[in-house]
Amino acid sequence: MHRRLMAILAADMVGYSRLVELDEAGTLARLKTHRLELVDPAITKTNGRIVKTTGDGMLVEFASATDAVECAVEIQRRMARRNADVEPERQIRFRIGINLGDVIVEDGDVLGDGVNIAARLQTIADAGGIAVSQAVRDELAHKLDLTFEDLGEQPLKNISRPLRVYRVMLDEAQATPVSAPALGDGGATSIAVLPFANMSGDPDQEFFADGLTEDIITALSRFRDLLVISRNSTFVYKGKAVNVQDVAKAFGVQYVVEGSVRKIANRVRITVQLIDARTDRHVWAERYDRELADIFAMQDEVTSSIVATLSGRVEAAAVERVQRSPTSNMRAYEYVLTAKVLHHRSTVQANAEAQRMIEKAIELDPKYAHAHAWRGCIVGQSWVYNWCPDRDTAWNTIVAELATALSLDDNDSDVHRILAAISLSRGDHEAARYHQERALALNPNNDLIVVQQGEYLTWVGKPEEGVEWIHKAMRLNPHHPERFWNHLGRAYFVARRYPEAIESFRHISKPDQFHLAFLAAAAAMAGDPAAADSYRRQALALDASLAVEAYLATLHYKRTEDAAHHREALIRAGLPQ
Repeated sequence: MHRRLMAILAADMVGYSRLVELDEAGTLARLKTHRLELVDPAITKTNGRIVKTTGDGMLVEFASATDAVECAVEIQRRMARRNADVEPERQIRFRIGINLGDVIVEDGDVLGDGVNIAARLQTIADAGGIAVSQAVRDELAHKLDLTFEDLGEQPLKNISRPLRVYRVMLDEAQATPVSAPALGDGGATSIAVLPFANMSGDPDQEFFADGLTEDIITALSRFRDLLVISRNSTFVYKGKAVNVQDVAKAFGVQYVVEGSVRKIANRVRITVQLIDARTDRHVWAERYDRELADIFAMQDEVTSSIVATLSGRVEAAAVERVQRSPTSNMRAYEYVLTAKVLHHRSTVQANAEAQRMIEKAIELDPKYAHAHAWRGCIVGQSWVYNWCPDRDTAWNTIVAELATALSLDDNDSDVHRILAAISLSRGDHEAARYHQERALALNPNNDLIVVQQGEYLTWVGKPEEGVEWIHKAMRLNPHHPERFWNHLGRAYFVARRYPEAIESFRHISKPDQFHLAFLAAAAAMAGDPAAADSYRRQALALDASLAVEAYLATLHYKRTEDAAHHREALIRAGLPQ
């Protein structure tokens, strides 16, 4: 047993018993999902250690008060965004209390007055809010860009003396989220495809089931009259028992597709159901039992049946069908499916394995256009994140693979999406426009293509239109990557809407020097020199060599006035030229 100064975070779920009584399985599943996807990663990222958990709460230790508050703020702000489209009575919210004090450490547990105070602070925090002791508030001083509201001295249960308590002001959580109306509130017919269950009894077939689901999502996305939720969002429910109506409410969709896959040797059986979530009624169901070689025909049948069955709202025959270039080599197809799933994991190891899988596919079928396109995308991921040992070689590979894919099949949306991005990086706005328009025509519901349309419009001087497209991408993918906020913040900045730009960039949990430079520029133009100076200092602390002209050379503005506006803002913020 020994004593140590540490920050203690106590968290508890609001209304746990009521929510469990209302929907036990759904509540526990959603709580587990929030833990796995948000809470635990946030704790790890801020160097915390979970000391103990209860069914609806936890106690976490941190070496510093700054880490503890950063963790709490990230959890509460992101939970607020996750709850934006959930009915109030079903929302999962946490109360968090944080104290900095002397604690007793014994056999991995923490005890003492410092722990008790954190637990009591949690009980008086707002639902979705954070309450901290004066010790925490004084320790932070001006280390974080946060405001603290003084709640005065508060009596705490079983604590002999009143303590001064502060509320962390979470403006982002309290503000109306940047989003459009729910998808089911009119407009395009909307649909979510849940991950197909692997019924083969073989864990290795998970790649096949996931890849097949993704292919069906992609095929449905090609129909302009359908609004299809992205793969990244629906795969949150992979492996979970779900209530279809809860899924529909979470995504704001009218219809849900669920199914299963059983692959044995060279045969595959697919069961598919289309459900009207508003009535919880099966609109259509079918089972396909075929040779694996018929997989593309099965996908086309599933897609056209779903579209044609949607209460006559979409005429499948009236929509131009985009022909893919399928392979006759089923082993190559399976390698591509595996590579795609690995690519989505976005880690160094997964990327390396994805490259190995996609190269096997190309070895088996050198004329498989989609495989070449995805090799360009996978190598592109390693190039963007600097995971490749030779960036020049990687770049040449990307260009060569996309050129090959384009020569084999001009109707692959991924080819045009990546070519548009490459053209922008070269400053060729006309080529970027052509490929971006082709990508959008081929797959108008792909969130990556849609958000890239917003990026493109921002670079060519149409930021207001860009904002609209980025919002659409966020609706298509409610669990979109954080970088979507970067695109939105840039669009608002170019549109001279500085407060919205700052609000968008502040959604980024770990801003790099470029995000901070944008924040400094926006704050300077908004007339807040103190904030601009703070962001400038943070940016230079991350990269002391950051300079205005070198930074501007990496950007892709088409209009000289937009580049000049950005230069003026950076200089006004005090960044070195």
